[in-house]
This record gives sequence, C-alpha cells and structure tokens, in this order.
Amino acid sequence: MAQSKFVSVNGIKLHYLDYGGADKPPLVCIHGFTGNAHNFDALAPHLIKKYHAMSLDVRGRGDSQWGPQTEYIPQQYLSDLAAMLDTLGISRVTLIGTSMGGMIVTLYGGGYPDRVERVVLNDIGPDADPAGIARISSYVGGAPEHFKDLNAVADYYRSIYPPVAKLPEAQLLDFVKWAVKPAGDGGLTWKMDPAIRLPMRGPSARPFDLWVHYARFKAPVLIVRGAESDILSRRTCEKMRHSHPQTTLVEVPGVGHAPSLLEPESLAALKDFLRL
Repeated sequence: MAQSKFVSVNGIKLHYLDYGGADKPPLVCIHGFTGNAHNFDALAPHLIKKYHAMSLDVRGRGDSQWGPQTEYIPQQYLSDLAAMLDTLGISRVTLIGTSMGGMIVTLYGGGYPDRVERVVLNDIGPDADPAGIARISSYVGGAPEHFKDLNAVADYYRSIYPPVAKLPEAQLLDFVKWAVKPAGDGGLTWKMDPAIRLPMRGPSARPFDLWVHYARFKAPVLIVRGAESDILSRRTCEKMRHSHPQTTLVEVPGVGHAPSLLEPESLAALKDFLRL
C-alpha cells in the first residue's frame, strides 16, 4: 500500500505517493492535466519489482497545495520536479509521464540530461494535435463544479474520458474518487484548483519549443501511443525517432488519448524497456 508523503518546494507543499522499494533505483510517475498521483496505483505493483516507485501530484492537483494562477505552467512544473528530486536526494531518475506529465518529463530530460536514466512518454510528444488540444480544452473549461455523489462523478468521466468507460463499476469508482473532495454544501467538488481551468493569458502563456528539449535527451525513450490518439500523431512519433535514435515506439490498438499503461501491449513494452 502506498504511503502518502509531502515535500516542500518553491513555497508550496507537493504531495506524492511512495509505493515502496527505497533500496531500488528511483522512478517517478507524473500524471496528465486533470489527473492525480493515484492514476498510477494499478501500474505501481509492476514497477516496484525493480524500482523505488513514486507518483507526484502536480501543484494544484490531488493533495498538493494550490499556487498562484500564473504559476500553473510547464516551466513551473519543471522547477517543482527538479526541486522535489533535489530535496529527496535523487541524483538520477527514471521518469514516466502521461500527457501533460510527459511534457514535464521532456522539459526535465532536456534540462538535466545527465540525471535521467530512462523515459516513458505516454501519448505525448513535442508536438500535439490541435484537434485533441481543443477537445481537452472544451471539457476542462466546461466541467461541472459540483456533483451529487461519486456515481455522478463516474458518469461524467464516462462521458469525457473513453479509456475509463469500459472499466467495471467498482474499478471506475475507485479511479474517480481521488479526483474529488467533499463540498461545503454537500456533495462533491474537484480537488483541482479551479484556476487551472481558466485560460492562461500574458507572457507566461506563450508556447515554447519542446523539440529543443527533446533533442538534448541522452536517456533511452519509450513512446506509448494510443493508435486512435488525437494528441500524438504517427508523424510526430517518426520525427521523435529520427531526432533521438534511442527512441522506441509501441502503439496500443483501439485506444485513444491516453493509454492506461495496463493494456497488454503497454505492459509488455514497459516490462521490456524497464527490464521489469
């Protein structure tokens, strides 16, 4: 069972789950835009066979502290990750990043190439398809603020997140419960800071070139792509392989954005790449 822990960095408390194995090489998982550290609970038992596995709640999500709206940007998330690893005394790490988490991993891998052992990018690359970004933006911005109960949360996830729609009811409820908390007037509300859902404006919102960071990678990379992804295209994957020869690609059939990493194809690739 994971231990819930906190680390103070950059003026806030970040929450992370420690799945055990402190005597093994460190591995840190980072979730997507609206996710949380518990998204990797089901994967962790596979990882701890070889790694000291941990999973981070990015600031403003899960049980991590909320911060200023202007700091909900990838550059700040990178700074948080770097400070967390330094505080925990981790000098070299393997990283798994899903969607936004993969962007953070890419920034870290390019900024600290000598401190990264291996990288898994789950359905994300230096380029993202505008159609997928628009889809995510629409459901993030239009998400309800209040739910009657956990069943209502599960119904909402079924409507906007296809990978969980096929989960058994009990498994789905266990998945979504970590995303919400009791509301003051009864019912449930999101744990995620509402400011994250607001459009970012100003200099801090300007796009940056992740290809520059990816080109600096020294660590081997595994890309896990949902074959029906509207975020990560095959063309981008091929460009990634050309840019960094130590890149391996696996596609998960019948899956969009993003794979759970528990599909047979995902697990087989992870076990081979991470030598589990």
